[in-house]
Amino acid sequence: MVRQYSLCGEPGDRRSWQVSVLYQPDGRGGSTRLHHELREGESITVRGPRNNFHLVDAPRYLFIAGGIGITPFLPMITSVDRAGAEWSLIYGGRSRRNMAFADDLKQAHHDRVTLVPADIHGRIDLARILADVTPETAVYVCGPESLLCAVEAMAAEFDNIGEIHLERFTPKTPTDAPVLDEFEVEFVRSGITVSVGSDQSILDVARAAGIPAPFSCSEGTCGTCETNIVSGLADHRDSVLSPAEQEENSTLMICISRAACPKITLDL
Repeated sequence: MVRQYSLCGEPGDRRSWQVSVLYQPDGRGGSTRLHHELREGESITVRGPRNNFHLVDAPRYLFIAGGIGITPFLPMITSVDRAGAEWSLIYGGRSRRNMAFADDLKQAHHDRVTLVPADIHGRIDLARILADVTPETAVYVCGPESLLCAVEAMAAEFDNIGEIHLERFTPKTPTDAPVLDEFEVEFVRSGITVSVGSDQSILDVARAAGIPAPFSCSEGTCGTCETNIVSGLADHRDSVLSPAEQEENSTLMICISRAACPKITLDL
């Protein structure tokens, strides 16, 4: 069992990691393991940390969190607050008692933090919030897919908003078919060229060829399998890279993305 969790502790602490895991009894088993099986003093294997949700330099920040999506914002807020940048947090959840860290955030930062428990205030008024965003504001969003999709859709309607920085817990549903059903991939460091069929991923053929490619989620959300592109054009189908990063065509997630050309060469 391999899972990824956001580090939410003190950014300057290099001796310990803190995570906050929502218990999901109907999930894939990771939260059940942590909540009901893992015991204090037990050893587990860890890897990382890895950052797919970078904090960019900006004079002003808007953080929009839904539920347990608050976790990656905790160290970000600490960092930007210490740097003296302007920032605000809009934090929504089903109810106040289900909103982790809400009391601590409100006590520490007062009016910078707006809590929106749905059982009292309904959903976050995204249209009003995004209409007031200035072009130099870095907008960060993390939470359920419905929140992320709503922000993306509304942001596309406003001229005042630049790039939206998102972190997804679940993969986006592709709206288009793959560019190619079949293509070749050359693993340049391994000296191996193989065909990838319509029912295979690049990761599948790499593992079958004995190439040690790291992976975890196999859904294009965690970024573990990110691989450098040597030549060729990628058909990006991940939920990690931003549109600008996908346009750069420098890396791809081999668990889910494919080639948009007859042959693609990768640094594996």
